[in-house]
Amino acid sequence: MQPAPIYVPEENTDKKYRRLANCIRMLSVDAVKAANSGHSGLPMGMADVATVLFSKFMKFDPKNPLWPDRDRFILSGGHGSMLLYSLGYLLGYEKMTLEEIKNFRQLHSRTPGHPEVDMEVGIETTTGPLGQGISNAPGFALAERILNARFGNDLVNHYTYVFCGDGDLMEGVSHEACSFAGHFKLSKLIVLYDDNGICIDGPTNMTWSENVTKRFEGYGWDVQAVDGHDFAAIEAAIAKAQKTDTPSLIRCKTRIGFGAPTQEGTNSAHGAITKDDEIAGIRKNLDWSYAPFEIPEDLLAEWRAMGEASQERYAAWKKSLGSSAKKPSFERTIANEHSDKITKATALAKHAFATEKPKHATRQTSGMVLEQLVPEIDSMIGGSADLTGSNNTFVKGTSFVTPENYDGRYIHYGVREHGMAAMMNGMALHGGIIPYSGTFLQFADYARPAMRLAALMKQQVIHVMTHDSIGLGEDGPTHQPVEHLAALRAIPNLYLFRPCDGIETAECWELALNKKTAPSVLALSRQGVPTICGNRAENMTSRGAYILKDATGLDPQATLFASGSEVHLALSAAEKLEKDGVRVRVVSVPCMDLFWEQDGEYIQSLICNKSLKVGIEAGIRQGWDRLIGAHNPFIGMHSFGESAPAEDLFKYFGITTDAIVETVKKAL
Repeated sequence: MQPAPIYVPEENTDKKYRRLANCIRMLSVDAVKAANSGHSGLPMGMADVATVLFSKFMKFDPKNPLWPDRDRFILSGGHGSMLLYSLGYLLGYEKMTLEEIKNFRQLHSRTPGHPEVDMEVGIETTTGPLGQGISNAPGFALAERILNARFGNDLVNHYTYVFCGDGDLMEGVSHEACSFAGHFKLSKLIVLYDDNGICIDGPTNMTWSENVTKRFEGYGWDVQAVDGHDFAAIEAAIAKAQKTDTPSLIRCKTRIGFGAPTQEGTNSAHGAITKDDEIAGIRKNLDWSYAPFEIPEDLLAEWRAMGEASQERYAAWKKSLGSSAKKPSFERTIANEHSDKITKATALAKHAFATEKPKHATRQTSGMVLEQLVPEIDSMIGGSADLTGSNNTFVKGTSFVTPENYDGRYIHYGVREHGMAAMMNGMALHGGIIPYSGTFLQFADYARPAMRLAALMKQQVIHVMTHDSIGLGEDGPTHQPVEHLAALRAIPNLYLFRPCDGIETAECWELALNKKTAPSVLALSRQGVPTICGNRAENMTSRGAYILKDATGLDPQATLFASGSEVHLALSAAEKLEKDGVRVRVVSVPCMDLFWEQDGEYIQSLICNKSLKVGIEAGIRQGWDRLIGAHNPFIGMHSFGESAPAEDLFKYFGITTDAIVETVKKAL
């Protein structure tokens, strides 16, 4: 157990700590007042807990905010962001200035209403949608344990602390993630629960009566309860939590809007406290006689001393890193530098596919690519939501992450798609891990809120989503994705890949692993598809869409745009049409998102010509009109699917070679 950095104010009394905590309260009150917008209640209610945590326990260095072995602090209720901004300024983060706080919630400020991630000012992650932060946290804690098992205590040994509220615990994703954390005995995860009994609509007992203590004890957590305004009790509880062999929940009974004369303890304190008389009453109750945004020099000096308390520990860590035989591997892992290995592994996979020409499902060829990648890139940590055999995400010979052994490469997440996606975000945010995991594409609906946040936060998370169409067959429409490809393409900064064979699958993996500022989805087939691409040095998928087969002779009369398992149907149709004298070009579209990032000349070369343009995909039309135009034909799904063998379904829904041929001839 590493010793906590102990900071002791000159006057070690509750009064002194209260004055320090009041710095957080009043900066928050003043910023919300200036913006006439925000949430005053959380920072005011949890200021005392934050003061104890940062003065007595947190290991961090504002001068080196990206220190890999710093403790992580997650404010799950992002609406209380002024608590984070106040701490950032008070503790001495260079880029969190008083001017930024005065610009709270203004355009392009560093102090938005709900921040996502800004590690340079001490924001590891915090969420708008409640439940996400506390569900990211087990991912942080698990990443720490995995890296600790690999690199040892000298390089990786830190805690993950979380502030969460009633709303976080009401959200179902918190159950998935906290259940997982208890099972995996993530003992360096400590959650401080803002147990104030208030939600936006009023007292929580209007809608919520569960026993939180028994709930978390049922997960296998240690649970304590304290007065959230008793400094000594808070300190003792955190110290005890550090010594448990399970995750810890500390119920901090607090008063939302602490110090507000009429709004303290009421739902009206959740939002912006802006009335002049109420703020004057807060200043009186807190004995705060200073002007807005003014922090007394003695208190600011004490906060800055807290920010400097871990500098010696940072220096000692740097020395340990410098003398460690694992330094090159550690630095490469933290920097996520694997491009040479990625290129080599995917090239080997492409060569094998081109040589052997298998007729495999792309979920199978994905598994074969992983067999090349995973042994080479130890940052890749795989998993599945109880569908390992179906998703082909496990590589034989790798070990499992278990409560007894964190030195593994594969995680059994259980049937927790939303929690899995949120925890993967946490692992990516922590750093040193490239998380990938599998489920069915249909269940993207369960994971979507976390996937959207990964895109918003620019995190490299890779989702392997198999059984990507009616091609999954007999399980029927509850499991057959129809609108999901369009829905995922609609998320900005999320890259949806739908490869047509093993070669494109390898190229998709290469792109996903090199795309460090965005999540990726690999939509993969259950049914077998032929190998139709030849071996090639260039990653053609990087263009998003490209000519797989050009028309013979003159300009094409028809261009068939297709993705995934429908590309081989387009090729077969082109062959038949050309026998009948129709000049046909076939364009494979493995990633629309990348295609629209190409230069205008390249885009125009594919879509700006006089040919008939036909879209072909076993999903809905939405999104395809930008490629083919609103009045050109689309061959795909126009309803939910049915339960039947895949071959019968493609015939029933008219997604066949003959249907393509007939459509082209009729349109021409």
